[in-house]
Amino acid sequence: MRRPEARVAAWALALSACLAAPAAASQRFAAEGELEVAFSPRDDAEAVVLRVIREARRTLLVQAYVFTSRRVADEIVAAHRRGVKVAVLADAQMNRRAKGNALPRLLAAGVPVALETGYAAAHNKLLIADEAGPGCAVLTGSYNFSWSAQNRNAENLLVVREHCALVRVYADNWRRHRAEATPIRRLPFNP
Repeated sequence: MRRPEARVAAWALALSACLAAPAAASQRFAAEGELEVAFSPRDDAEAVVLRVIREARRTLLVQAYVFTSRRVADEIVAAHRRGVKVAVLADAQMNRRAKGNALPRLLAAGVPVALETGYAAAHNKLLIADEAGPGCAVLTGSYNFSWSAQNRNAENLLVVREHCALVRVYADNWRRHRAEATPIRRLPFNP
């Protein structure tokens, strides 16, 4: 039988191991704000994407897996030109070439772009607008910023508006990814 001090020491060791473990990966939030959904090709999901970009007033953070839509790129450039602080992250593997890619349009307009190289796939598809509010919004889902996502694929997107606590969590995660990404000035990209 163990002595009481040994049991306390074992318990303290187990507790410290639990406390040293990484925090749970999920967070819960009370329902708040407004939701908008779209399903392509049935719905005009691209129009929802463009509206979120147009409604951004101060900041717009973008995270893309495939980025070939010129319309989305042009709307991001327009936001940048009207004074919105815009920054873009994209998957390095899917966006390494200039041909067929919309990133050169952003780069030519002076929009900061960085490529994520630390993952097998940086598969996020996000728009994060005005995280501090008012007008905060996050757009997420399977929808890539591409012609195929609107016209050929079965895709979904969800926009959460005026739930700034949730939007800030997405923005914080975006910044963690940006800290590990490689800024680029042109394509093609060769790591």
